[in-house]
Amino acid sequence: MNPIPLPGLVNPHDLSADRQFSMNLARGLEVLRAFTAATPLLGNREIADRTGLPKPTVSRLTYTLTLLGYLSRDAHGQKYRLGPGVLSLAHPLLASMQVRQLAKPLMESLARTTGCTVNLGVRDRDQLVYIDSVRADSTNQHLPDIGTTRPLLPCAMGRALILGCTAAQQTAILNFLKVKNRAEFEQYRPLWEADRKRFAAHGYCHSKGDWRKEIHAIAVPVRTTLGDSPLALNCTISAHRAPRERLGREVAPLLKEAVHQLEIAQGLR
Repeated sequence: MNPIPLPGLVNPHDLSADRQFSMNLARGLEVLRAFTAATPLLGNREIADRTGLPKPTVSRLTYTLTLLGYLSRDAHGQKYRLGPGVLSLAHPLLASMQVRQLAKPLMESLARTTGCTVNLGVRDRDQLVYIDSVRADSTNQHLPDIGTTRPLLPCAMGRALILGCTAAQQTAILNFLKVKNRAEFEQYRPLWEADRKRFAAHGYCHSKGDWRKEIHAIAVPVRTTLGDSPLALNCTISAHRAPRERLGREVAPLLKEAVHQLEIAQGLR
């Protein structure tokens, strides 16, 4: 069996013939992923529609996940929400990521100096996930919490996370995005191409309201000791506080220096 170079870039149904692959476990995890911040409460029919799984299969999985503490029933017993067990799974990962502790003072200094909100993120499938944040721009109405997700291509940080990968990995991620949603991929492809060139020339990605028109951002990938999981650091600021080319001219050099220092602290330079 050929190794999967980037975990997550696979449809479980494509591995149905792989005897080492546990389809039941994969289906259970797909049920958990059906819940989002926008839709925290789902019934079996809604989960079936979101996952493509048969409703009887979903019923068995939600029953099992509820008994194990990964789902909780609502007061009327007809719908489910994520349970405390899911939160308990995340903490050991965050606590073991030493790069978060190393990055914190650098992020705080960068936020104080620039007035930007500074975030640290990692890629998960076709999304970026924030793993830390220092909130300095109180006018930003989209301040992320730890665990908040964003789509990759519309965001400067998402594009930086892709650019932090090898050429082969970048191709795999872009192919995954293209297959999952061709229309969305084509919509944001010009942003990707522009940032690919900007990164080659200037070493950072820049969003001028690409994801939310009222938010501007710049981002830089961060090499880590986490194997095939590069991180990215960004600075975000409300559009009215980012006149002309302030982010690129004033903030980008400071952001790149913070990334440089973070890589030194990890022993990578």
